[in-house]
Amino acid sequence: MNLLKFVPIKMTLLLVLGILLGHYFDFGVLVPLTLMVLFMLISALLFFRQKQPNSIRFGAAAGMTTICIGIFAISMAQPKNLPSHYTHQEFEGKHTWQLKIGEVLKPTSFSERAIASVQAIDGKKAAGTLLLNFSIDADTKKPRPDDELLVHATVEPISAPLNPHQFDYRNYMAGLGVAHQLRLEAREYAQIHNASKTIYGRAASLRSHIKENLKEAGFGKEELGIIQALLLGERNDISAETYNDYKNAGAIHILAVSGLHIGILLLLLEFLFRPLERLPKGKTIKLILLVLLLWAFAFLAGLSASVIRAVTMFSFVAYALYLNRPGNTFNILALSMFFILLAIDPKLLFQVGFQMSYTAVFAIIWIYPLLQKLWLPKNKLLRKVWQLLSVSIAAQLGVLPISLFYFHQFPGLFFISNLLIVPFLGVILGIGILTIVLSLLQLLPKFLVTSYNALIGWMNWVIAWVARQEAFIFKNISFDMVQLLFAYIAIIGMLSFWSKATFKRAVLFLTAVIAFQLWLFYTGYQSWEKDSFLVAHQTRNTLLLHRTGPQLTIMTKDSSRSVRIVNDYLVAERVTSIQYRSIRNSLRWKNEKVLLVDSLGIYPSTQTTVDYVIMTGSPKLNFERLIDSLEPKNIIADGSNYRSDINRWRATCEKRKLPFHYTGEKGAYYFSTINQ
Repeated sequence: MNLLKFVPIKMTLLLVLGILLGHYFDFGVLVPLTLMVLFMLISALLFFRQKQPNSIRFGAAAGMTTICIGIFAISMAQPKNLPSHYTHQEFEGKHTWQLKIGEVLKPTSFSERAIASVQAIDGKKAAGTLLLNFSIDADTKKPRPDDELLVHATVEPISAPLNPHQFDYRNYMAGLGVAHQLRLEAREYAQIHNASKTIYGRAASLRSHIKENLKEAGFGKEELGIIQALLLGERNDISAETYNDYKNAGAIHILAVSGLHIGILLLLLEFLFRPLERLPKGKTIKLILLVLLLWAFAFLAGLSASVIRAVTMFSFVAYALYLNRPGNTFNILALSMFFILLAIDPKLLFQVGFQMSYTAVFAIIWIYPLLQKLWLPKNKLLRKVWQLLSVSIAAQLGVLPISLFYFHQFPGLFFISNLLIVPFLGVILGIGILTIVLSLLQLLPKFLVTSYNALIGWMNWVIAWVARQEAFIFKNISFDMVQLLFAYIAIIGMLSFWSKATFKRAVLFLTAVIAFQLWLFYTGYQSWEKDSFLVAHQTRNTLLLHRTGPQLTIMTKDSSRSVRIVNDYLVAERVTSIQYRSIRNSLRWKNEKVLLVDSLGIYPSTQTTVDYVIMTGSPKLNFERLIDSLEPKNIIADGSNYRSDINRWRATCEKRKLPFHYTGEKGAYYFSTINQ
């Protein structure tokens, strides 16, 4: 099937191209707006003069219009291009902010977190969003959607990652339009009473009421956490162990209200309302009911960005089912993507959930029919199993490159967890919705609670069993952007050749495979050439990483605490072997001396010149005397030092105009090569 012959698919791809161009290149607002209007006028002129919408000139003009629309949309989504954004006012230093909480995030060990929209600064109207961090103490109240606060505090930028290849939370929040944060103590803010209510706040209130009813009903702790994730879109109460089981079993998508849940719910409702088709205008009535109930479920699940995206997408799918025309599903799906990016938020294109949802659905629509043509069992039970397995294989093949790029692991037994869980997920969702409705009506029978609790417990047991098969969980897979691109070209080439074998399609597939392999050889050669050394940042620990070719030498005081930092580095740098060594106090770098001064505070007493001093463990010593004795060119302090010592050393270095690097503020300190 030649997908590019469909106009909606071409327009959506051009819109995506425009969004990408606007994201990576700063065109401002005026340039894309002017070009968009210009190409619109040219398109209209060509259409009315030639009256040939299929002409090359009209197609080129319409295509350029769509690209400019994409550039303009993403430009308007950038905070700096919004005249009312708070960054266009004086916002640095302490100010009085009027904020309205929109979304409550999962708390950390130290703070409750939320995203709030800016209403005003010092009484002047403003717009934008901030990340709020409430310190946890006896006076802290849990933030709720629609809470309005008066805050007198100083905003600060969201911190960049301090170590190489760590998850970039600052970049992630920037994708949501959030660049600054507030760290709040109880005395720094006051809640405004009689705050206005929004649909998001009402949805949150309904969810809170449902959660209280379910807790009183007597569900188990783990089971209740899963129920809340499945039906209410809240994963805060799932234990870390259970969450890791779902992740390792390749079933993490079950815990997020996303396309899978909405798709299953759509099929369930489609089946239940099928008798309506016998009525006059029955198909239209059924379509209206389907869409209304899907959005009712979205309200129940909190109207989060992922839920709105999924329900919007499947509202268009419901319309495609209503039309019941072959090949129309691709068009409708492309139109839903076009609508979401243009009408809701073009920044969604850069979110992992958006990418995986659409990739999975497109893959299922394209690959599933090919697998069914490959083999169609005569046995009814075997046919159902093969159909389910085909859906799972199609979805996993579609999202595999994205999963490897973002998560660097692949659950080999994903098909088992999907075969055992997904067939019953419709029943689980159906009973769950019934349970919620009965709990709201105070009519929830005990036998239903017991049965549903046992069903969720069985699902958790199956997932845990699959997750324990660690030999089939492939972790720490290096996969970069270039591999992602070549992998998708290869998959598209393979599927095109499978659909219709031609020489050109075979060349496309084989070229992508060869390019993928050549890139692996190139990156492998590069890894052999690298030689680097760095002082990483970790609180209450010292961590030095020395990389020579594909080998990494790790010097640390506590290896158990450094596993995550080391793994991130291993995957990104394509390191194949590691070894641990004890920390040495004396090293050489480019024929320059590096001295590590630990908590014992011991250093050469005789006049010895060193080039770098690494301070660890807050040594009790006379810092000025150390500088006088060693005459270092640079002072480096890692995360194992007390903050008071850091401030004192920094002040001394500033006084003496000596370079000072604290890893807790400036991130890891990089050397290029080292010889011991």
